[in-house]
Amino acid sequence: MKDPKDIRIIFFGTPDFAAHHLEHLIQQRYHVAAVVTSPDRPSGRGKRIQASAVKAIAEKYQLKLFQPEKLRDINFLTELTAIGADLFIVIAFRMLPREVWQIPPTGTINIHASLLPDYRGAAPIQRAIMNGETKTGLTSFLINEAIDSGHLLLKKELTIGPDEDAGSLHNRMVEAGKYLLEDTINGLVLRQIHPVAQQYGKQYKTAPKIFREDCRINWLRSGEVIHNQVRALSPYPGAFFELKDTHDQFKEFKLLKGSFEATSHQLSELYHILTDNHRYLKVVLPDGFFNILRLQASGRKVLSVDEFLRGYPFSDSWQLVL
Repeated sequence: MKDPKDIRIIFFGTPDFAAHHLEHLIQQRYHVAAVVTSPDRPSGRGKRIQASAVKAIAEKYQLKLFQPEKLRDINFLTELTAIGADLFIVIAFRMLPREVWQIPPTGTINIHASLLPDYRGAAPIQRAIMNGETKTGLTSFLINEAIDSGHLLLKKELTIGPDEDAGSLHNRMVEAGKYLLEDTINGLVLRQIHPVAQQYGKQYKTAPKIFREDCRINWLRSGEVIHNQVRALSPYPGAFFELKDTHDQFKEFKLLKGSFEATSHQLSELYHILTDNHRYLKVVLPDGFFNILRLQASGRKVLSVDEFLRGYPFSDSWQLVL
């Protein structure tokens, strides 16, 4: 039986979440024989060419690197097969075709940021918080032809704090995921894990990609729902709202931190913004008050509410766009 640290691994991934897992494997002296990541892409306002976080780690440790445009490219498949890897690891990468995931004899594994089968899809962290979940977790599984639906290997449950945002949960998942990945590799190689098929037959919660309309705050919803939306989308891409002035000019703001104060009140002017222009901004809702704590005007820096009000005095003539 092989030592898990002697098997040859090819790692597939692109963003920061994947890069942390890759570097952990390298530092723990697993044999990463090659890395596959996305091609460099233009990014940001200046459209400068940007390499992925995973590429940066691969170059830091001088690992063999692939950046294929097409995963079914025959030259790429030939080179990939020639490496003779025992195991492929996929974290935050595009869907692999059968021609790729069936190559290694030990299989191709993925770490997904949810307790599968719930929250299959592109945005499991954001969707879990948006739905008000109090727990989530990580799952390792064997990849097959359908997204996030392969046989389950290991799970790690995590709680979600009532005010926790996606950034904080992401960071905790990175730390937990490193060790779940190690346990999965070791268990598979030593044949201590027995893959279990995912159960079908009921409707599971899904995690579709986040689009702009998912980020727009609908102030007609309950304060708790708005609170969950704001923290689910912080720090990126950010929930947003608009204000309209007396000239029908619209100003857009990202709301990156807030709190909901559930209380009964007698105020008749709902969806009005209350402020002392020094310390607080709060929206009057039917079920309480939503406190705006950190925000960003379009094209400006992220500011706490007191910093914001010092440089951007609020006008009573502005109306909240519902």
